[in-house]
Amino acid sequence: MLTAHELQDRLVSGDCSSVEIVKELLAAIQEVDGTIRGYLSVDAEDALAQARAADAARAAGRRGPLLGIPVAIKDVLNVAGQPCGCASKILQGYVAPYDATAVAALRTAGAVLLGRTNMDEFAMGSTTENSAFQVTRNPWSLEHVPGGSSGGSAAVVAAGEAVAALGSDTGGSIRQPAGFCGCVGLKPSYGRVSRYGLTAFASSLDQIGPMTRDVRDAARLLGVMAGHDPRDSTSLPAPAEDYEAGLPAAGGLRGMRLGMPREYFGGGLDAEVEAAVSAAVEECRRQGAEVVEISLPHTRYAIATYYIVACAEASANLSRFDGVRYGHRTAVAGDATELYLRSRAEGFGAEVKRRILLGTYVLSSGYHDAYYLRAQKVRTLIRRDFDAAFERCAAIVCPVAPTAAYRLGATGGDPLKMYLGDVFTVTANLAGLCGLALPCGFTAAGLPVGLQFLGPALGEARVLRAGHAYEQATVWHRRRAPHAAGKGRAEAGGK
Repeated sequence: MLTAHELQDRLVSGDCSSVEIVKELLAAIQEVDGTIRGYLSVDAEDALAQARAADAARAAGRRGPLLGIPVAIKDVLNVAGQPCGCASKILQGYVAPYDATAVAALRTAGAVLLGRTNMDEFAMGSTTENSAFQVTRNPWSLEHVPGGSSGGSAAVVAAGEAVAALGSDTGGSIRQPAGFCGCVGLKPSYGRVSRYGLTAFASSLDQIGPMTRDVRDAARLLGVMAGHDPRDSTSLPAPAEDYEAGLPAAGGLRGMRLGMPREYFGGGLDAEVEAAVSAAVEECRRQGAEVVEISLPHTRYAIATYYIVACAEASANLSRFDGVRYGHRTAVAGDATELYLRSRAEGFGAEVKRRILLGTYVLSSGYHDAYYLRAQKVRTLIRRDFDAAFERCAAIVCPVAPTAAYRLGATGGDPLKMYLGDVFTVTANLAGLCGLALPCGFTAAGLPVGLQFLGPALGEARVLRAGHAYEQATVWHRRRAPHAAGKGRAEAGGK
């Protein structure tokens, strides 16, 4: 499967139709998704109807940056007429009555909305094993996780079952699965993309972003979705940029100063990951970047701070799922209190319950100041660390995660192990920054290694420029997963 911009060129030239693209993807889903299990649902007839409409619009002279291009949607985003279950039993049967703003922007740009992708329930997890319905597998190794919580979106892009997909990132949930699956994932700055229509996990941390085959596609999708939305009070009133047009044809890293945080290269970092990222940094130097060491001294407090803030906000946000208004309602209840208790106990999974309990605890009388208020103060210190760093460099280069993808079940009995894997991604959410993940190599076992570029708030053009320049100098993004659809074709080599 080609990239979105390559397919758009073929559509414009008449070499193919949107219907043909959708049929190819439906065949790919039929071929591999029984094994990968990246989709929760696919409405083939609706997708074909959208494709036929796109072909007719093109024939009538309409143009659009995504006209006729299929995009898969994480099950946390509302799409009118489709289920939005957040991979949870508590929202079984709920059908969205409206489009999220980001989804509406895709429609306006002509995209074909293709299927709902699997995820960790309510976006709480880093493996996509916490879905209430199925476990998604990594197309590079079926014995490994695709990451999470947007693991389904990453897996279907890597497996050739989608041209592109949307995910959400609360603490790394776009970037980490992109790193684990060898694709590109972009977390925009907080407020850059409207959260209207995104089912909230942690409202001060959540962001919607694209997951794609290359950086140019990520820039194109961001350009479509970015912009102010009066329905989201946290949406920034900054005009959207043409991010794709800002990607240089060559020399994108020349003269750019990149910072390497010393706290991200030390104990706990897997040797193969460190080697791949270090080699990527050297490639950046060869492309003309200046690399300097920087310090983010409050990084060691990031995981504790993140899980206090995120769980506190989750406790408040998920209180709306009570078995009364929509979703699961227990069949056995004597009074209102029992209705709430039983509906929530039956509807929520173990990880969601764990985070609700933790969040309720840190917000409770006697503990609010000791935990939640203190975490907010440390969050400010983390943001100041980045402010100081960006006075010395244009962007930060670092690993996406301390390891490559985990084996299935490896973190099931030890949630702390899963939480610690987010140490390089949660800081961007706490500080409201943008971050881009893309492949930079493979382990000896054939698992992708992710490279991350972090930029300041509204610095998406910087990280896209850096990522595109690195990507064009290497061929990691051209490698195809062993369990991708149509894998019989020759695979591109690696550098």
